[in-house]
Amino acid sequence: MSIGKYEIFHTVVELGSLTKASESLNISQSGVSHAISSLEKELGFSLLTRNKAGIRLTVNGERMLLYIREILYLNEKMLQEAGEIRGLEIGTVRIGTFSSISAVWLPGILKKFMDQYPHIKVDIVEGKQEEISLWISQGIVDFGFLMPPAADLEVLHLKREAFCCVVPETHHLGAENSIKPNALKEEKLILQNSTLKIIHNILKSNKLSPEIAFHLDDEQAVISMVKNSLGVAILPDIALYNLPDGVKKIPLSDDRAIFSIGIGSISFKNLPPAAEKFIAASTLWLNEHFT
Repeated sequence: MSIGKYEIFHTVVELGSLTKASESLNISQSGVSHAISSLEKELGFSLLTRNKAGIRLTVNGERMLLYIREILYLNEKMLQEAGEIRGLEIGTVRIGTFSSISAVWLPGILKKFMDQYPHIKVDIVEGKQEEISLWISQGIVDFGFLMPPAADLEVLHLKREAFCCVVPETHHLGAENSIKPNALKEEKLILQNSTLKIIHNILKSNKLSPEIAFHLDDEQAVISMVKNSLGVAILPDIALYNLPDGVKKIPLSDDRAIFSIGIGSISFKNLPPAAEKFIAASTLWLNEHFT
């Protein structure tokens, strides 16, 4: 069995389509189909089912995918190590991240990294916290930016972030320099799902149970609701990089209103060289811009 067949199978699964895999790999669709059929013949069972809705993994295909991902991961790591021996900086680093990091940190980190390692490719996948943890565990990404804790993952702390209240400028709390949790007891709150549990714990520790009017995934949607006077939001400061006119952020005054952002990995000792270099560039960039 060749690595090429594994790569074709993995690409088909990732893209959910033989046609898309064909375009991505720049080979004919018949070539993709032949590679899958050949792999199924060698293994002795079907890996995919095909119908009008697209392709789906069989139960046996799901089991094989775990091993194929690991084989491809080790193959990529081996090639990168060989490149290191030859004095080349090559490879691909696969990163899981969430929207605030993508907007605020990644442009600067990527610039620093790509200036130093122009021949290393960077693949970025954006999602929710739970998705990023799953991608790391399944080997879909090398590592991911997370808000710890993250079960069964090693986490490298990067930066502590504070929470802020977001209110309309005309709100009665809008003139405050900071807002204590107790001042929110009569407010309708709009929260983000990724930090919902943290905010609940802060409110509970202050013996508060204000109305949670909405909880959403996207911080920009949360801010838009605040702008339309539907409630008061509590969001991480990193999410408030581009506030529209008509709203303002005010620090939430509570010792517990702080959380950590870090990088999660299955094992930092076993990362490919390209991933190690990206993490090093990330920490250096953060040290330069957030002292």
